[in-house]
Amino acid sequence: MNATVRTDDAALLGALQESIPFVRHPFAEIGERCGLTEEQVLARIAALKAERVIRQISAIFDTRSLGYASSLVAARIAPEQLETAVEVINAHPGVSHNYLRNHDFNLWYTIAVPPDSGLGLEGTVRRLHERSGAESTRLLPTLKLFKIGVRFDVGGVSKPGERSRPGYTEKSRRAVGPLSDLEIEFVRRMQRDLELVPEPFVAVAGELGLSFDEAAAMHRRFLDDGRMRRFAAVLHHRKAGFRANAMGVWAGPADDPGALQQMGETMAGFQAVSHCYQRPSYPDWPYNLFTMVHGQSREECEETLAEISRETGIADRLALYSTEEFKKVRVRYFTGEELAWEAAKA
Repeated sequence: MNATVRTDDAALLGALQESIPFVRHPFAEIGERCGLTEEQVLARIAALKAERVIRQISAIFDTRSLGYASSLVAARIAPEQLETAVEVINAHPGVSHNYLRNHDFNLWYTIAVPPDSGLGLEGTVRRLHERSGAESTRLLPTLKLFKIGVRFDVGGVSKPGERSRPGYTEKSRRAVGPLSDLEIEFVRRMQRDLELVPEPFVAVAGELGLSFDEAAAMHRRFLDDGRMRRFAAVLHHRKAGFRANAMGVWAGPADDPGALQQMGETMAGFQAVSHCYQRPSYPDWPYNLFTMVHGQSREECEETLAEISRETGIADRLALYSTEEFKKVRVRYFTGEELAWEAAKA
């Protein structure tokens, strides 16, 4: 059990991270899973949010399935330029994460741009490269998704080498067309932090001008076609007891796609791995497999990475740790903020 989480909250946090059902009384149903009343669930969630264990409860959408283009970006920034670079990059509303990491490519950020972006992903990153004063910038989009889904074992039962089946992979995505106006409104409302009232989804349906059953059917369609990965709680990982996270980068066999695929799937099977991707490599960046590993300590992360190395046989690897967090927010879709940034900066 993590010392930062109460014993009687472990089951609740596990259920909230798994999924929150689109029913009239979702907190009552969550309570049934955990042996709590609806009132107790609401009270504990409010307390856990006040303690900054729970960050947000909302829909977790698949960026690409909504028509957005996104990428991880690595930038090499001179120390004297870092403050300016962080300010410039953080100002873009599509930048959701921005960290300083222990490598020559020291600034790492994620960015998403909407389907109607005039600059597009590459143009936006090129503009950020120029304005930030970066010495070098490498675009690292997802070529293949092996796993995405952060679920922290706050009960402290799992071990560094423990395996589990990935919940969301490339196969979870479906080819879907552009969203309708009503679907865009659904995304806008479902990405908000869920109101802590007994019937929160009834209010969402009313805002959309739909019956409850119609809104529930739309929710189900978004899950079925992979546009929504799940509706669940996201935790502040440090407050939940996971104080270390390592971005493991691996030089897999670029000339053997089948072996690379198998290695990615093996990595994704580790429970401590929350994200696993194939990304492009460059002459100055030979690493094409990426794993985000979380643990209660750096030593625990290293144990997991060592076990992955043994399983895959990849010896050429690095563990990049975040030494400073400059930005960490949820991507907010269809707000118009990115287009306003382009109008001002382009």
